[in-house]
Amino acid sequence: MDNKTKFDRSYLEMASVWAKNSYCTRRQVGAILVKDRMIISDGYNGTPAGFENICEDENGVTKPYVLHAEANAITKVAKSGNSSLGATLYITDSPCLECAKLIIQSGIVRVVYARDYRITDGIDLLRRAGIEVVKFED
Repeated sequence: MDNKTKFDRSYLEMASVWAKNSYCTRRQVGAILVKDRMIISDGYNGTPAGFENICEDENGVTKPYVLHAEANAITKVAKSGNSSLGATLYITDSPCLECAKLIIQSGIVRVVYARDYRITDGIDLLRRAGIEVVKFED
């Protein structure tokens, strides 16, 4: 196993562990943002700061204001003063279209994920933008 594969596996495992912090019951997603082999941000899906930690309504539908793990990681790095330019984003699940737009605009150059989402619009957009997209197959 080469170093790149070894690090990809480790960072995806960390994203998977981080996903367990989510209060969402339908799907728990974690993200780790890495630059120069340093974790510069992390995120998991959940409600905005100051909101109740309940992601679904009484019918089990995800509330419209729930933030995705990627969005949380990207906004967190923006607040920190670090730059995501040239970084790699490790995510447990492939990104949606809205998160793909954030990934493109934030200068992330590589996305590594473990599970496919049923809608591929986000992955398609990332590839169209020239971002390296890797589905990690163990």
